[in-house]
Amino acid sequence: MSARRGEVHRVTRETDVFVAVDLDAGADGRPDTGHGFLDHLVDQLVRHGRLGLEVRARGDLHIDVHHLAEDLGITLGQAFAMAVGDAVGIERYADAFVPMDETLAHVVVDLCGRPFLAFDPAAVPGNVGGFDTYHLREFLRGFANHARATIHVRWLATGDAHHGCEAVVKALARALHAATRVTTDTLPSTKGTL
Repeated sequence: MSARRGEVHRVTRETDVFVAVDLDAGADGRPDTGHGFLDHLVDQLVRHGRLGLEVRARGDLHIDVHHLAEDLGITLGQAFAMAVGDAVGIERYADAFVPMDETLAHVVVDLCGRPFLAFDPAAVPGNVGGFDTYHLREFLRGFANHARATIHVRWLATGDAHHGCEAVVKALARALHAATRVTTDTLPSTKGTL
């Protein structure tokens, strides 16, 4: 099997984001976004998704974390799509439930080539260092659009923004890991294409 890696460097007037993804490297990552909680969330992707993931990013945090979160999602999605490649042999579908004390998150993914994000409920109260569930939604929207993935996020029980965001990212990481496992030598589609 060829290496399942992707690397993207995105530079705008608002952000400078470099992402390298290796789907088979195991939990190996060095998140550096300049925002503590965003680093914490990226680290959850590494640990629970068992990804090789290097992230070096800077954004206009003096304005807001929005641009950084969105552009990181876009860049990560592009690198992830590159790593998945033609998708031959992958499981394609997966889901994961993750509890964190009072919070229970459920994330379902389909690596189908059709971008879509469902995010319910729309928000959980509070923020962590200026990062809230709105920023998480924009991060996931950027990722879904550029990874060409359908992602459904549901909070079955909610508490604060910290546990809400972290539970969702952990569930996403576990679902992405399961969906990208190679278990056959055929394309996971009856249409013959994704």
